[in-house]
Amino acid sequence: MFQPYASWLSSGDNAWQITAATLVGLMSIPALAVLYGGIVQKKWAVNTMMMVFTAFCMTLIVWVLWAFKMGFGSAWIGTFVGKPSAIVGQAGEQAQAVIPSLKGLMPNFRFPEGSLAYFQFVFAAITPILFIGSVIGRIKFKVWLVFVPLWITFAYAVNAFLLWGGGYWAAKGALDFSGGYVIHLAAGVSGFVAAAMVGPRLARDREKAVPNNLLFIAVGAGILWLGWNGFNGGDPYFAGADATAAVVNTNLATAVAMMAWIIMDMGFGKDRKPTFLGGVNGMICGLVGITPAAGYVNGVGAIAIGAIDSVVVWALFAYLPRKVWPFNKVDDALGVVYTHGFAGLLGGLLVGLLADPKMIVYLGVGKQASVTTAGLFYGNPRQLWIQAGAALTIIVWDAFVTFAILRVIKFFTPLRMPDEILVAGDIAIHGEVAYPEEEPDLEPARGGIPGEPVPEQSGHHGGWVDLDPEKVG
Repeated sequence: MFQPYASWLSSGDNAWQITAATLVGLMSIPALAVLYGGIVQKKWAVNTMMMVFTAFCMTLIVWVLWAFKMGFGSAWIGTFVGKPSAIVGQAGEQAQAVIPSLKGLMPNFRFPEGSLAYFQFVFAAITPILFIGSVIGRIKFKVWLVFVPLWITFAYAVNAFLLWGGGYWAAKGALDFSGGYVIHLAAGVSGFVAAAMVGPRLARDREKAVPNNLLFIAVGAGILWLGWNGFNGGDPYFAGADATAAVVNTNLATAVAMMAWIIMDMGFGKDRKPTFLGGVNGMICGLVGITPAAGYVNGVGAIAIGAIDSVVVWALFAYLPRKVWPFNKVDDALGVVYTHGFAGLLGGLLVGLLADPKMIVYLGVGKQASVTTAGLFYGNPRQLWIQAGAALTIIVWDAFVTFAILRVIKFFTPLRMPDEILVAGDIAIHGEVAYPEEEPDLEPARGGIPGEPVPEQSGHHGGWVDLDPEKVG
């Protein structure tokens, strides 16, 4: 007689955790590869996709060898970071999952360590992928390959331990349900610092920054939105009522934020027109803003976060790049510091106001109280100060680490590609392009009817091919 499950394992919780992780993985590949690849000029589409996929690969390798335990293992340097170790053995994949510093403070996990490790990996991977948008169109590909593993080790793993792994800010009660600070604020800050150090795109590229494929952007944005159900819905770690609340709040905040941005464009934008790209920016603001709050706020809080995040970021996007240093000096190509940095910061502060103690994260048993949280509007003003302190820590630490890593790399190689490479783009870097242009085929189709015109083979020009041998050479 054999059993498929260990006594502690819940097939439902395990299935949901793996499914949620896969949804989050889809947010990176293909969603951000297609979204960012469609927004950039066509000469940078391949480079963008390569940066996305290689970041995903490199993060997983680093994650299983040492970084997962730095973020979710036993405390190593005080309450700052966990002790690095590998999880490539049997226990790292099949033993019962545990976060040592949180043991006894939440229900015991009912899935294996491998499920926890993979779920947290896709969060780690998407963070540097997000700030590709800040440096696209000029950072050396080889620099990116060196930078990502170092950044995951010294920035992301520390962020994760501080807020999720039982570190300093977790012990203080900081709220970051699914990564408003650990992921989005970190991506905005690091992307902005990296953009400043790498330098701007070519002037001609900045002037002609026209998306190459709006349909690809729509596909990427749609997968990103629905993938966020795993992003926020998987973070209670159990397929319970709080997971449902997180999913509902995520979609509600996103819908409100997208419409708020579109309305702002129509009422106050330069051309007073609703644009799809503008709507996508609003969508992202809603997704990012609700992320730190998804399971802590009620539906009214979700609506407020979506509206406030979108309107404030819209205003910052319209004003800061034109008027305020250093935002008017740094070429953040896709505005990551706005749609992720500021949006994540706002969401994290708003949860300090709007966290509803009636929203139950984990049910208490017997006389044990249920796990809930409360913000300033529900009688806990201290929460807002805790949120601000955690945000400041992420900002300072990630800015310092990003600067230090790139400064060291710069001793060995320039961070920015030469101008002649920037002019050519993908073909010079990777030897391939996203939209190859075929030469016209002027030979008549075999088997055609003599004397009848033959449709041109190229597809680039309309009309017919002249079959007179003297004319076609």
